[in-house]
Amino acid sequence: MSVLDNKNGHHKKITDKVDYNIHGLIGVRLLQPLAGDIATVDKQLGPMRGQVQDPDITIRFVKNIPTPKLITLDVDRAGFDENGFYILQSKKRAAKVKIPFDQIGERCEIICEHGLKAVPLLIAIINLTLLKKGALALHACAFLHNDKGVLVTGWSKGGKTEALLSFAKAGADYIGDEWVILSHGGIVMYGIPEPIRIWQWHLKEYPYLRQLVSFSEKLIFKMIELFVGLDHLLQKSRWEKMVFSQALHKAIPALKRQQGTNIAPYKIFQRLCFDRGVHPDRVFLILSHQEETIQVLPISGAEIAEKMVASLQYELLPLMEYYQMFRYAFPEIDNEFLATVGKRQHDLLTKALAGKQAFSVKRPHPVSFDELFEVMDQVITTENALVA
Repeated sequence: MSVLDNKNGHHKKITDKVDYNIHGLIGVRLLQPLAGDIATVDKQLGPMRGQVQDPDITIRFVKNIPTPKLITLDVDRAGFDENGFYILQSKKRAAKVKIPFDQIGERCEIICEHGLKAVPLLIAIINLTLLKKGALALHACAFLHNDKGVLVTGWSKGGKTEALLSFAKAGADYIGDEWVILSHGGIVMYGIPEPIRIWQWHLKEYPYLRQLVSFSEKLIFKMIELFVGLDHLLQKSRWEKMVFSQALHKAIPALKRQQGTNIAPYKIFQRLCFDRGVHPDRVFLILSHQEETIQVLPISGAEIAEKMVASLQYELLPLMEYYQMFRYAFPEIDNEFLATVGKRQHDLLTKALAGKQAFSVKRPHPVSFDELFEVMDQVITTENALVA
């Protein structure tokens, strides 16, 4: 089967179905995707292909979703009609995706037009489906070091990836970055092998990464660095109030966000074990502070759980924003499960971390990878590490 590409008049082949098996816990099925649609989901889920008998989440791709009477919300960010609710942006580009918010947590079907840069909210919907089944997706990274499973969690951009790369440099095995699934009451953890976000300053701490970054990306990094330096000079000069100087200063935060690139885990790690089901022997809560030293102290799993429930709720905000738009569109329709998410996360995480050897790590930004490895390795390899 094929579909006509209106841009060049060529036909593109459609695949009947593609399945993703997420550690035997839930299944995702693509129906009628083009090659580009499959590549998009591959980037989001990594190498998770596997046969699924009865999928929990079905993503059906179509050429066009007709919506002649669409009512839009938030300047065309979303919309609705008598047939359903639609997200109208994907990676800041126009899109059309029909999501049944009342069915999230249960079996549901998402309908997408071909050509998306990403399926909106896919990871969040997968995480909520896991939660409904009694497994918890934690915002964390995980690795295997000296035969010990290590789980590192914390607030977004708190230092999880730096910890992961510090141990990658020392030869650790990869489990996951960004999201780690705790299953069977926290006895085992699995990873979702999404691409790892590498920042320019990481290249200085781990030079091997430089060969994984393209010349054009490194050139962009260098140009942004020059603009940052120019801004620093202008802000201390008599030209500070000039239009160009003010415009450049306002653009600097956005430019700095471009000093990163995504790299697949298999390019960084010698061994991947995201699908093995590893026991979390050590748990770290990583924090960024304004001191120059790295501090490691025992902490209780219960305290980590209390903090990370707030983090998990924060990570769900994009989905919950759209859910409130859905409720505005259809006030008579509710999803009772979404109201219980916080308590379910708290209960599962508290149980999963109970009795674990856990530590808080406070580190400066930027941090020396070698120093971070040294202080964390010490408590990982100590058999009788203290429990708070």
